[in-house]
Amino acid sequence: MTFLTILFDGVAYGMLLFVLACGLAVTLGLMNFVNLAHGAFAMAGGYVCAVLVNTSGWPFFAALPIAFLASALIGAVFERLLYRHLYDRSHLDQVLFSVGLVFMSVAAVDFIMGSSRIFIKLPDALQGQIDLFGIGIGRYRLMIIVICGLLTVALQLTLAKTRFGSRLRAAVDDPRVAAGLGINVPQVFALTFAFGCGLAGFGGALSAEILGLDPYFPLKFMIYFLIVVTVGGSSSITGPFLASLLLGIGDVAGKYYFPKLGPFVIYTIMIVILIWRPNGLFGRTAAR
Repeated sequence: MTFLTILFDGVAYGMLLFVLACGLAVTLGLMNFVNLAHGAFAMAGGYVCAVLVNTSGWPFFAALPIAFLASALIGAVFERLLYRHLYDRSHLDQVLFSVGLVFMSVAAVDFIMGSSRIFIKLPDALQGQIDLFGIGIGRYRLMIIVICGLLTVALQLTLAKTRFGSRLRAAVDDPRVAAGLGINVPQVFALTFAFGCGLAGFGGALSAEILGLDPYFPLKFMIYFLIVVTVGGSSSITGPFLASLLLGIGDVAGKYYFPKLGPFVIYTIMIVILIWRPNGLFGRTAAR
């Protein structure tokens, strides 16, 4: 495996980490809510996509938006019934509540789907590799880079340039003033939370072929989501995006060059960056 191939695989893995974690960056950074159950929504999207493709015979690209919508709908229901009551509670309460949801989701999925790891059947067009300038490029990883790159640009523009983005920032900075200006703060938070959960489900569907799906998915990758948001800083989308690329490349390179120490590379990068910048690459003190 050449250096450029490692770099390409690292970028693809980093993009995947970003899509999986950017929903957490939205809820934690923009809403100041610590949702450690974020991985459960990613797992839900992955299983929805797997059932549609493997069991019902849906085309893979048709199942991806359904995975997004299913996770967003689940997130909207949970936000209205449960999460909304904890927005003003301490972070400890939020952590304990969301961790409890994680273990409940693990038990529920294990009971319904079984404990075996499953993968999604990919169409022939996404299997294999293509050679470009002597670099072995996996077709599926190339698709991940393209889709996640477009999604990143669209997300950044939505938050920075649209009316909804400005309403969200106003609702986060001062909910009372925003409500006085006619902004429906609960509705903005509900839509934001649902959208973040939908992104998690979309990332879970994309990652199923690479990471695999099993009931313990939220527990195994919870730390990766937190590392991306912590290293990048939770006050913007740019920080988690750059952190995802850095950590993805570092993780892939570490596991290739130092197989026995590879898993520690990502934690070393995290420690060094947080010593250098305790609030993350683009972090700032939360407004709320």
